[in-house]
Amino acid sequence: MFPWALFRSTKSGVNLRTLLDLRGNIPAFIQVSNAKLHDVNVLDLLVPEPGAFYIMDRGYVDFERLFLLHRLGAFFVVRAKSNIQFRRRYSAAADKSAGVRCDQTIVLTGIETRKRYPQPLRRVGYYDAQSDRRFNFLTNHFAVPAATVAELYRHRWQVELFFKWIKHHLRIKSFFGASENAVKTQLWSAVSVYVLVAIVKKRLNISADLYTILQILSLTLIEKLPLNHLLAKTQYIPENQHSMN
Repeated sequence: MFPWALFRSTKSGVNLRTLLDLRGNIPAFIQVSNAKLHDVNVLDLLVPEPGAFYIMDRGYVDFERLFLLHRLGAFFVVRAKSNIQFRRRYSAAADKSAGVRCDQTIVLTGIETRKRYPQPLRRVGYYDAQSDRRFNFLTNHFAVPAATVAELYRHRWQVELFFKWIKHHLRIKSFFGASENAVKTQLWSAVSVYVLVAIVKKRLNISADLYTILQILSLTLIEKLPLNHLLAKTQYIPENQHSMN
């Protein structure tokens, strides 16, 4: 039904990739493409902000692109792949009470990776007792505590919550049209609604979560009342809240 997004012989797919600004849980960048485009290619479209942290999962491990972020003055935290080849130069003291298992300065030793990222990297090993899982992170920031590196990566989960919120509350599990324009229009409309509701929440300093605000607005579209009066006076408690505060 979606030949323009053919992914496999009998399956089509669309990817929506988002750079989420954690200072307000607002998308700072969105790219919609067919599923054949690999995640890491999206880094070529970003304009890095010097001094900012970019937190990514293993799908974005490309040392040439990560080194470009480094040269442009940005910082990154990314999960390391299990087959990374490196040599340890130095080990700092690890605060095991905070879950840190190692805090190392390393250099890459792979034939290609050492050319693509010739500078030292920081490798942080972390054990999450809550999930009983071990993680290895790579970053180009050497000043923040190792536990902070792990905590920064933990905030990446906000991206997953953003997509969950979008799919659950803005109802894009099915599409009204099969053309590329129809699909992208529906996706951009859903994201626009999310951003507008988030702006209303922040500017009017509303305590209700985004889902509650969305439900109130959907039921009062023809009301001629200022938004601050409408949202302040309405007492609406959803049965199942999925907050994105």
